[in-house]
Amino acid sequence: MERGKSGTSKKSDGVKESSESTNTTIEDEDTRVRKQEIIKVTEQLIEAISNGDFESYTKMCDPSVTAFEPEALGNLVEGLDFHRFYFENSCALHGYTEIFSTVWSKNNKPVHTTILNPHIHLIGEEAACIAYIRITQYLDTNGIPRTAQSEETRIWHRKDGKWQIVHFHRSGAPAAITK
Repeated sequence: MERGKSGTSKKSDGVKESSESTNTTIEDEDTRVRKQEIIKVTEQLIEAISNGDFESYTKMCDPSVTAFEPEALGNLVEGLDFHRFYFENSCALHGYTEIFSTVWSKNNKPVHTTILNPHIHLIGEEAACIAYIRITQYLDTNGIPRTAQSEETRIWHRKDGKWQIVHFHRSGAPAAITK
C-alpha cells in the first residue's frame, strides 16, 4: 500500500510518504501523529478488503455503518449485509467495488492499492474524516494489467479505544458482472 501526494518522496521501505511542503498550516506533533493513525487504520481497512477478510472488515466498521457507493445505485445503504454480499460472491465480479479487491486476492492475482492525497479532518478527540483518491492496480481475468480509481471519504469514530468506520462515500465506476 502506498500513499502520497504531489511532491512525494520514495522511502526505502517502498511506501510513498506525503510531502509536508504543500501544507501551509503548522501542525503540532500530536496532530500529525493522530492524522497518521487515521491513515494507518484506513490502510488496514483496505487491506482487509483486499484479503477478503470480512471478519476483520466487520471489526473495523460500526454495525450500522452507512454508505453511498456506485453499487447502491444512489441509495444510502445501512449495515453490513450489503457489503457481505460482495465478500461472499466476489468471484462473480469483474470491476471495482468496495469489495473489489477480494476478486483478485481470492484468485491469487496481485492487487496493489495506493492512497493518493490523503486529507484528514480531526473532529475532536474521538472522530476524524479522511478523503483521498484510491488507485487499485490488478490483473483482469485475462491477465492484463488494469487500474481502477475511486474517490473515497471515510468517517471514523473511536469507540472503546478503537477506530470504526461509521460512514463512507465512494465515487467511481460500479462493478460489472462477468459472463
